[in-house]
Amino acid sequence: MINGHVSHWWEHIGLPEARPTLTGHHTADVAIVGAGFTGLWTAYYLAKAQPGLKITVVESRHVGYGASGRNGGWLTNTVTGGRERYVKSHGRSAAEAFQDAMNRTVAEVIAVCEVEGIDADIQQGGEFEVAYTPAQEHRLRSHAKAEAQWAHTDTKLLEASEASAKINVAGTRAALWHPHAARIHPAKLVKALAEVVEQLGVTIYENTHVTTIRPRQLEFEGGTLNAEFILRATEGFTSGIKGHKRLWLPMNSSMIATEPLSQGIWDELNWSQGEVLGDFAHVYMYAQRTADDRIAIGGRGVPYKFGSRTDTDGQTPQVTVDGLTEVLHRMFPQTASARVDHAWSGVLGVPRDWAATVGLDPATGLGWAGGYVGTGVATTNLSGRTLRDLVLGDCTELTALPWVNHRVRQWEPEPLRWIATKGLYAAYGKADRSELDGRSTTSPIARMADLITGKP
Repeated sequence: MINGHVSHWWEHIGLPEARPTLTGHHTADVAIVGAGFTGLWTAYYLAKAQPGLKITVVESRHVGYGASGRNGGWLTNTVTGGRERYVKSHGRSAAEAFQDAMNRTVAEVIAVCEVEGIDADIQQGGEFEVAYTPAQEHRLRSHAKAEAQWAHTDTKLLEASEASAKINVAGTRAALWHPHAARIHPAKLVKALAEVVEQLGVTIYENTHVTTIRPRQLEFEGGTLNAEFILRATEGFTSGIKGHKRLWLPMNSSMIATEPLSQGIWDELNWSQGEVLGDFAHVYMYAQRTADDRIAIGGRGVPYKFGSRTDTDGQTPQVTVDGLTEVLHRMFPQTASARVDHAWSGVLGVPRDWAATVGLDPATGLGWAGGYVGTGVATTNLSGRTLRDLVLGDCTELTALPWVNHRVRQWEPEPLRWIATKGLYAAYGKADRSELDGRSTTSPIARMADLITGKP
């Protein structure tokens, strides 16, 4: 088994050829920090809208090194943190407009890939979430009723037999499905997107570590970059920038990928339409059937490292690999003898209220987007289009969405956030184990953990 090496996705296609490092003192119209999906989508839409704009993207390692090249490949319509939180501040219609924008964002990514000739193994099979314990089933059915009260959700409740016919998860009690999701190969997408933006005239520099972001100027190891607009697109690595230590918590997430499975196994699993798969556990899992017939499955391993530290090459503790393998075998007993080929980890950005944000301060030229809490594959595209409009000074339906310029308080200082995060995820794990052992209702431990974390 390969452990680390950034991710299975990059191991599969090979790391990108190294781009130049930026040194000395330079200028641009727009400087973007981070060459993941957020930074690249922003560069793409700005270059399309205003071809003469001088756009420079700087990346501390290589294109797609962070979450964009390590994620589960879920292109889905989730409003990070939940649309409900915006009703009080912006009204129900604004919250529903946000959901509609996310639905259309999934279609937008697919359309751009078609137009630009990007082959990212995209298959739109929708999002399938399963319940396999009584407590999970209760939460799923409650969620289904709540979703039915909202426009643009398009969710369908599947009873056990219909759900198993779609994806045969052992012990299925019920499932939810909606059409606004697709399976993708994230490294293929981020690699090709970088090549497209370069063809549009955008310059990308790699191995350029930004240490300070200030109005109109980036400071990096070896020089400076002055620009009218400076956009931060650093997600889980934001804590490494001066003054941003407690802005977003870098949450660790881990994945494993099996060897390619036989057609006989796939015939038993019924998993054939490109659905992305999740569950209703507290420490939830996420999975896809890859284009080369593996199961790639992920979840929280060691959720947080003291001092907001982040990993380097995706090395994953064996206990995490064993835990994900146990989930795999429990949900799909047919995989009991299948080899695990690869394990890897990465970080995602978590704001204190678990809600993503995009914004720009015209007075300073500083913009940002992120805090996706693991739902960024689609949301980054909406961020890119929104930052385009904000930079160009256009008032559009995107700049009117309720997450624009949303800000919250910072995370608590250490050691409080380490103690809290470690304790709270231990509580979630204990709650899941009690439910697997037969508890029929949601554990009060989990309810209390949700209340303390602010998790929706």
